[in-house]
Amino acid sequence: MAAKIPATVVTGFLGAGKTTLIRHMLQNAQGKRIALIINEFGDLGVDGDILKGCDSDVCAAEDIVELSNGCICCTVADDFIPTMEALLVRTPPPDHIVIETSGLALPQPLVRAFNWPGLATRVTVDGVVTVVDGLAVTEGRFAHDVAAVDAQRAADDGLDHETPLSELFEDQIACADMIVINKTDLMDPKAASDLAERLKAEARPGVQVIRTSMGELPVDVLLGQGIGAEGDLDARHEVHHHHHHDDDDEDDHDDDHHEHGHDEFESFVVDRAEIADPAAFAAHLTQVIRAHDILRLKGFTSVAGKPMRLTVQAVGPRVDHYFDQPLGQTPRGARLVVIGEAGLDQTAIRAALQA
Repeated sequence: MAAKIPATVVTGFLGAGKTTLIRHMLQNAQGKRIALIINEFGDLGVDGDILKGCDSDVCAAEDIVELSNGCICCTVADDFIPTMEALLVRTPPPDHIVIETSGLALPQPLVRAFNWPGLATRVTVDGVVTVVDGLAVTEGRFAHDVAAVDAQRAADDGLDHETPLSELFEDQIACADMIVINKTDLMDPKAASDLAERLKAEARPGVQVIRTSMGELPVDVLLGQGIGAEGDLDARHEVHHHHHHDDDDEDDHDDDHHEHGHDEFESFVVDRAEIADPAAFAAHLTQVIRAHDILRLKGFTSVAGKPMRLTVQAVGPRVDHYFDQPLGQTPRGARLVVIGEAGLDQTAIRAALQA
């Protein structure tokens, strides 16, 4: 049976930085063909910057679908399901689907929709990414422009919930697999660190909290989480069952007055001798990842006495490993790529991984 196509749900209030994050992802897609579903309505329209930054080899015009009939979690059956089914029958199908929700959307009903019969066997939720306006949240506003959020709410005639922003924010955090604190360039470093610790405490165990500016995340961090969120809905329960959405057209008012490079993240390669026991090695990797707050770790290793190559992939402390192909003439040993936020203690990590 063909592998399920992964889908990433990107949620967060108007102006948090969702569109900027997606635009950066498209510009650095590493050859993935990505389909976008953008939930916008009213007079806002699809952010022109997404289209301008969309490489035709990565995201063709027909791969961008706008859902403009109101908040996506209120129109799942009428709009979202048929749109997904149309994407899935395309030839060739997309490598990855990214869904930018309306800022007023509850993510849980959308994730639940992936269990519908027409989708369950063909697509899976790779992860739910909640983008947070770091400066606004530290000031207790949740959104940088509350008046704009209220205007979105008034414009959506189909909105069937009136949840206060503070409660909707809790729902977005409760459903997240990754929380991206955006606009940290506008924040005091200690305030950004304190907010990260607070959100990590409020989120489910294992949820990654990442700080960035201008939505610049490595694609290897944003995509490929492999969560299967539709399978653990009980763990990401809705805090508030009354429905409330914010439209999500992110005219990110982060105007590109200055560029931020990838200096907020770093990656490096660790070579080591082959391993003896895959399960013990995976347990060891989990300890190293937790001790050093590593975001991703991936690579290959040979196993003593085995002719096959072992693939290792870790998202946070969750480590997967499997034999994928014969080693052939490949030298025995291991090569691992470590990805994390800037400031990793490379010497300590290298020593721990080589132990």
